[in-house]
Amino acid sequence: HRRNDLKREERKWTTKQTKKFSFGEYWDRYSTITILALMVAVFGVLRPASFLTGGNLVKVMEQSSITILLGLGEFFAILLGGIDLSVSSIMALSGALTAQLMVNMGLHPVVAVLLGIVVFGTLIGMVNGLLVTATGLPPFIITLGTQAILRSLVYIVTDARAVSGLPAAFSKTVGGKLGGIVPVPIVVALITAIILTFFTAKSQSGRNLYALGGNSQSAWYAGIAVKKHTILAFAISGLCASLAGMVNIARLAAAEPNAGTGYETYAIEAVIIGGASFFGGIGKIPKVVIGGLIIGVINNGLNMVGVSSYYQQLAMGCLLILAVTLDRFFGASRKNG
Repeated sequence: HRRNDLKREERKWTTKQTKKFSFGEYWDRYSTITILALMVAVFGVLRPASFLTGGNLVKVMEQSSITILLGLGEFFAILLGGIDLSVSSIMALSGALTAQLMVNMGLHPVVAVLLGIVVFGTLIGMVNGLLVTATGLPPFIITLGTQAILRSLVYIVTDARAVSGLPAAFSKTVGGKLGGIVPVPIVVALITAIILTFFTAKSQSGRNLYALGGNSQSAWYAGIAVKKHTILAFAISGLCASLAGMVNIARLAAAEPNAGTGYETYAIEAVIIGGASFFGGIGKIPKVVIGGLIIGVINNGLNMVGVSSYYQQLAMGCLLILAVTLDRFFGASRKNG
């Protein structure tokens, strides 16, 4: 028996040693960090005196915080094989209504923010989920409609004008720096990511979402409440979008009606570039954070190089198509773990 055990161990070691390089496996494990490293290296070479400074790198992370928060919420919609196009509108509406509660109604910032997150964010996300489950329509159609509805409501409630005059304590606390060094938006994004990482990895509901995204019919036969978990996924998406709305109005010290226009694209890019499968069931929260940083690095770097915003959109679009194409080719053999 001892001899047989030794032979088995020897075969395992030989297999590991002779295993050929697999680009699919490499892409699955290291694609996100590789893209980030390449982007940092490229812009570091092009603008070494300005891009690689500590102040600029902190600025990149702060600017990326909104994209990361939106991406964290978008992740759950994509995890189910769907999409949430309304995240940018939820961000704008929750920010605008919260600002009005503080400025026009004189509510304490803590109360206003809680209402903004729970009522204007999470509840709207739940409505998205309810509409998806009740109608049976694809999430793309439902959230395309709610995106337009919510953006229209932003213009109506603000009369298409910025809401300014936010309490200084709110802007300083949420949009300021922790200890005078670390921007609070970064802290908010990281804490949210940590909580959601724990939720997806350790909770039964989190694991059920992966199962549902992998095969909804099998998940139903396994006793998973499909409708309840679909609503949960979109509720989390709305919650994260409203957090982004709070961070945005704190940084600007005002709520702009056009806030977040087009940011749903950034959120989707952060999730897909972060390694999540557009076909559902696969992805990790930490990689979404890196995906959001990649978006921030590209925007910041191209601005420093002096590239027009038109070409920035071109770069983002090409990167998204490349990420989805590689996922299509190599995602079949990918394993979540």
